[in-house]
Amino acid sequence: MKNWFDILSASRELPDEAAAALHHQGFVVLPSFVSRKRIDRLVDAFDAAVSSASDEDVRIGSTSTRVNDLVNRGEEFDALYIFAPLLDACCRIIKAPFKLSSLHARTLHAGSPCGKLHVDVPRDSADWPLAGFIWMIDDFRPDNGATRLVPGSHEGPSAPEDSISDLRADYDGQMLACGSRGSLLIFNGSVWHGHSANTSDKPRRSIQGAFIPRAGKSADDFAARMKPQTRARLTPLAQYLLSC
Repeated sequence: MKNWFDILSASRELPDEAAAALHHQGFVVLPSFVSRKRIDRLVDAFDAAVSSASDEDVRIGSTSTRVNDLVNRGEEFDALYIFAPLLDACCRIIKAPFKLSSLHARTLHAGSPCGKLHVDVPRDSADWPLAGFIWMIDDFRPDNGATRLVPGSHEGPSAPEDSISDLRADYDGQMLACGSRGSLLIFNGSVWHGHSANTSDKPRRSIQGAFIPRAGKSADDFAARMKPQTRARLTPLAQYLLSC
C-alpha cells in the first residue's frame, strides 16, 4: 500500500499565503476553483440528494437541515474530498495519517438566529485534531449565515463554553468566512466557530465534512454503506481516505 500521508505531505498544494492563514488564524477561505458550469451541476446534485434522501439520513434541526453521506449520492461529490489543497491542509492540521469522517449536505434555514460558538471535538478525543471544511453551494454573506470564527482560538487551551456566558453573542475579533459559491472554507476543528444569523429570506446551502486521525471513529461508516456503483468509481486515494 502507498504511504499516502507522506505523498500528500510532500505535495504542498496549499498556497503559501493560505497555509500561513490556516496556521495563525486557524482557518482560510480559498476562492472558487470551480467553473460556473460545474457549480451548476453541483447545485443540481445537491438538491437531488436532499430531495431523494431517506428519512433515516435526514436531520431537521431548529436552524438547519442535514443530509448525511454524500459519498454515495453521486459522482458529482467525488472531487470534493480528494481536492489536493484540502488534503494538504489536513496534513498540516492533523500531522498524521487521516481519513474522511463525514460528508453531508447542510441547509441553513432562512431567518435562523446565530448559532453557538463551539469546537468540533475536545482535545482528549481520539478524533482530535480534526480538519473541517465547508464547500459553499450558495454565496456566504454577512446576511445569510456565513460561518463566524475566532482567529487564533485554536491555540488556546479551552472551549468557548468554559469562558463565555452567551455563546450566540458576537465575540470580539470574530471574522465572517464570506465567499462566492464554489469557495472552500478550511478550518482547524479547535477554532471557535458557528454560523452567524441568516437574516435573509432564503436558505443558505453548503457541503460540510471533516477529516480525523485514522485511529478515530468516523461519523459515517463509509465502508458499510458503500454502494457497488460508488465502489466501482473510487480511485486508490479515495479508497484510502474512506478506509474502504
